[in-house]
Amino acid sequence: MQFELTEEHLMIQKAARDFAVNECLPSVIERDEHQKFPREQVTQLAELGFMGMMVDPKYGGAGMDSVSYVLAMEEISKIDASTSVCMSVNNSLVCYGLEAFGTEEQKQKYLTPLAQGKKDGELYIGAFLLSEPEAGSDATSQKTMAEDKGDHYLVNGTKNWITNGSSASVYLVIAQTDPAKGSRGINCLIVEKNSPGIVVAAKENKLGIRGSDTHSIMFTDVKVPKENRIGADGFGFTFAMKTLAGGRIGIASQALGIASGAYELALKYSKQRKAFGKEIAQHQAIQFKLADMATRIEAARLLCLKAAWEKDNGLSYDLSSSMAKVYASETAMWVTVEAVQIHGGYGFVKEYHVERLMRDAKITQIYEGTSEVQRIVISRSILK
Repeated sequence: MQFELTEEHLMIQKAARDFAVNECLPSVIERDEHQKFPREQVTQLAELGFMGMMVDPKYGGAGMDSVSYVLAMEEISKIDASTSVCMSVNNSLVCYGLEAFGTEEQKQKYLTPLAQGKKDGELYIGAFLLSEPEAGSDATSQKTMAEDKGDHYLVNGTKNWITNGSSASVYLVIAQTDPAKGSRGINCLIVEKNSPGIVVAAKENKLGIRGSDTHSIMFTDVKVPKENRIGADGFGFTFAMKTLAGGRIGIASQALGIASGAYELALKYSKQRKAFGKEIAQHQAIQFKLADMATRIEAARLLCLKAAWEKDNGLSYDLSSSMAKVYASETAMWVTVEAVQIHGGYGFVKEYHVERLMRDAKITQIYEGTSEVQRIVISRSILK
C-alpha cells in the first residue's frame, strides 16, 4: 500500500491551500454574515481548473483524479465551506453525471462550459435538482412531473434545497414521467435556467454555509427537448443514485476540511492562550481533546482517500463513499464543537472562525444523503 502523495498531488494541495488562504479567508466572515454568494471565488476556482477537476481535457476539464479532488476540497473547506460546496456540486454531481452518462452532443453543449466554469466570459455552473418538499431521503417519491409530449417533455413541480439554485446556468432535474413504473419511470433532464416557466424562490436563510445560494425552484409547463434527457427512458433514478455515490466523496471531503480547519485553529489557540500560569496546551484536558481530534480526522481522511482511490481504479465505491461520508460528517460535528470549547468564550465570537465552522459542519450530516441513509447503505452491504 502506498500512503505517500505524488508530487502532482502535493502541488494541487498547495494550490488549493494558497487559494483558500489568499482568496477566501479575507472575506469569508463578511460573506457568511451577509449570505453573499462567493462569485469571485468560484470564478477564480474555474480559472484554476477546479470546477471540472476530473473531466477529460477534451471536454474542457483538468483531467485530474479523485484523490486530487479530495485534497483540494479539504483545503478549501478548512476555510470556506460555502465556496467548496459550489465546487463539489459542479464537479461531483453535474460534471460527473454528464460525462459518465450523457451523449456526445450533451457533453459538447453543456459539459465543456460547465467543466471550464464559464461561457462567453461569464460564470457557468450547474445544479442538481433531486430533493422536493415530499422527497428528500426517499428519492423515489418524486412529485415533479415530466410529461412526455412526443418530441419534448413538459415539466411541472417544485424542487427544494438546491445548491447553486440562482447562480447555475444549467439544472439536472430528476422528474417522474410514468408514476405507474415507480422508480423506473423517473428521468433526468438537462434544463436551462433561463427556460420560460422557471421561477427561483428567495434564498434560504440557513444556519451554515450561508454564502452558498440555496433555493427552491418551481417549474410551470417548462418545455424540455427530448434530446436533453440523460440516458434511456426511465434511467433517471439510477442516474441519481450513481451520481450521488460520487457526490458523497465530495461532501465527505468537505466535512474532513471543516474538521481539519477547526482542529488547526484550536491547536494554534491552545499554544497561545494561558490559564493557571501556562498555555492551555499544557493541560491534560486540552491535550486529550486535541489527541482525539487529530485521530478522528486522520481516520476520516483515510476513508475519503480510500473511496477516491477505489473510484479512480474502477472499483465499486458505494460502500466506502457512504462510510467516508457518515464518519467524516460526524467527525466534523464533534471536532468543531470541541474546537469551540477549547476557545472558550472566544469560540462563541465570529472573529475566531470556529463558531462558523461548527455551523457549517451540521449540513454535512444532512445533504447528499443523511447519516441515517448512509447507515442504510452500509448495513445493506454488510448484511447481504
